[in-house]
Amino acid sequence: MQHIGLVTAAGGRTALVEDFRMIKRPLLQRAFAPRAPHEKPGNLIMVTSSVPGEGKTFCSINLAMSIAMELDHTVLLIDADVARPSVLTTLGLPPQRGLMDLLLDEKLDLADVMLRTNVDTLTLLPAGTSNPRATELLASQAMSNFVYEIANRYPDRIVIVDSPPLLLTSEARALASHMGQIALVVEAQSTTQHSVKEALRHLEGCSNVGLIYNKTREFPGSETYDYHYA
Repeated sequence: MQHIGLVTAAGGRTALVEDFRMIKRPLLQRAFAPRAPHEKPGNLIMVTSSVPGEGKTFCSINLAMSIAMELDHTVLLIDADVARPSVLTTLGLPPQRGLMDLLLDEKLDLADVMLRTNVDTLTLLPAGTSNPRATELLASQAMSNFVYEIANRYPDRIVIVDSPPLLLTSEARALASHMGQIALVVEAQSTTQHSVKEALRHLEGCSNVGLIYNKTREFPGSETYDYHYA
């Protein structure tokens, strides 16, 4: 993982590790803050982007790894980009059953499809079997029940959801309706202002929307990541 530029516990105090330490802190503060009865659980965090190629999966994995390095939290990373899943591919793992299979098969348990990693505090849920009714499944009561259950099963758990791009499919908007926090990845010097505004328009009504400004180059040869609330 370190070789392909991902956060690892053994990687030392690199600029990337420090960037994601700063990004995760406000997310963690909101994750367990008191909330009104109607509010979505703050520990459900969706990572998305306006269009493909902005680095949302890279940020999802790094954010999950960074939070997994905390002493008081466990992390479940869900690949919900069901049309173009890339979490397992990025980590060098083959496709496996996952989220779509859970939503379709009531007899299937989360433990049957959840993948353990060599990081004790990090587990993965693959996207699973492709389905033409993915949008309807992600917007369904079964999905709502599922995310509520996983958000509340363990009091120390953070759930990171790698979502499809907002302007590419309707699935991201369906997912957003379940989330307590949303991080929109914006690629520096690439994503247009129009795309960002249009993506934020799709998230109207969602609370706690923040931006991860990805690949900013403050110095020649360096890339940094920053997080701001929209």
